[in-house]
Amino acid sequence: MTTPPPGTSTTVDTYLSDLLAPADDALGAALADSDKAGLPSIQVSAVNGKLLHLIARIQGARHILEIGTLGGYSTIWLARALPADGSLISLEYSARHAEVARANLTRAGLDKTVEVRVGAALDSLPQLVDEERDFDLVFIDADKANNPHYVEWALRLTHPGSVIVVDNVVRGGRVADPENTDPDVIGTRTALQLLSDHPKLDATAIQTVGAKGYDGFALAYVQE
Repeated sequence: MTTPPPGTSTTVDTYLSDLLAPADDALGAALADSDKAGLPSIQVSAVNGKLLHLIARIQGARHILEIGTLGGYSTIWLARALPADGSLISLEYSARHAEVARANLTRAGLDKTVEVRVGAALDSLPQLVDEERDFDLVFIDADKANNPHYVEWALRLTHPGSVIVVDNVVRGGRVADPENTDPDVIGTRTALQLLSDHPKLDATAIQTVGAKGYDGFALAYVQE
């Protein structure tokens, strides 16, 4: 198999994002302000943000849950797919990240659509159950060691027909190395096993390569 020359995947990613997911003022400013605030540059790429947007539209999602807000870049992509009466709740551990995200969402005109809740997601998720929240789409992109717990909570907060997306499941290929004991890899591997074994889930995973390097995402359908 021929290995592509260095930089090819990034070049193609730039071409595709410029063509199919071009930045606008709100998205560009969200990235710039997140960088200025010192947030890590680990948000989804533009084409992956557009993919989330399309999944939400295809799903006809009215209520979305995001676990891991960062600077709100993926939140903007998801929230823009909602109907006028839709809503999105995003859970963010860092108060500083949440502050940046809220400013970015306000500039994008989405502050009335999106609620950012601060604190450990494993503390916030039971509260959502107590509030009897029900989501059509859940996007999981937080600390990877807790991915199995996030998937389990997502199942309690969804219904048959809902979709769950788990980001960063390939970990540069490390997920398939049984000798790798990194907590993020173990958490991701356990989450993938749960997606495979759970009778209420029908799932697959896709490897990706591009501006964010070599990784991938899992997509699960909640069934009866």
